[in-house]
Amino acid sequence: MIKVTFIDEEKEQIKYERYHHPHLRVQQKMEVLHLKALGLKLHLICLIANVTPNTVRNYIKQYLRGGLEEVKRVNFYRPQSELDEHKESIEDYFEKHPPSSIAEAVKKIEELTGIKRGLTQVRKFLKSIGFKFRKVGSIPAKMVDELKKTPKGIYRK
Repeated sequence: MIKVTFIDEEKEQIKYERYHHPHLRVQQKMEVLHLKALGLKLHLICLIANVTPNTVRNYIKQYLRGGLEEVKRVNFYRPQSELDEHKESIEDYFEKHPPSSIAEAVKKIEELTGIKRGLTQVRKFLKSIGFKFRKVGSIPAKMVDELKKTPKGIYRK
């Protein structure tokens, strides 16, 4: 187990932040550090905080790397779409020429930007910039006189 010593001011800050920090993940990190500061062993910290041993080690390493400020930092991985760079041009084009299907939108986006994306990705992107999708149905054509004369369910070719 990694040896860590906390000064009294840090212990007080950890004790406070484990219940009062606005982000729940930081509260969990502070709880682990608080239990470590009390001198509990790894398996007890894992049981009480309901985390894995690797998580405890990562939180402690994070503390050793940058102190409490490093532990308080919340940085989740949030990938950015390449289509975001072309958001305005795509939006302008589709407002003037609305696509009739997502497949058509995929082709048009590829022509406009050179970026190829799948149906689901394009649907999600268009929804994120404010487009709404409407189901399109066809209006049945008028029946031929001969078909009207036949009994229901039977059709002649």
